[in-house]
Amino acid sequence: MIPQIPLPMLSEGKDCKIREVLAGKDLKRRLTEMGFTPSSSIRLIGCERGNLLVNVNGARYALGKGMAMKIMVEPD
Repeated sequence: MIPQIPLPMLSEGKDCKIREVLAGKDLKRRLTEMGFTPSSSIRLIGCERGNLLVNVNGARYALGKGMAMKIMVEPD
């Protein structure tokens, strides 16, 4: 079994792959439209004012911690 952890548990600067998004229909659709899909590359850039700064497929986003906890990743 491949280990997966919530996105906020990832160390800053680490690359990983998104395994799944554990969210309700509306949030899952919103994240999918932003590029947060299984097998997408993601990097945790840092944390600023309680938001996580991430890079997904070349695009930079700021996510609230609650939203980020729903994104399960597989560390490289």
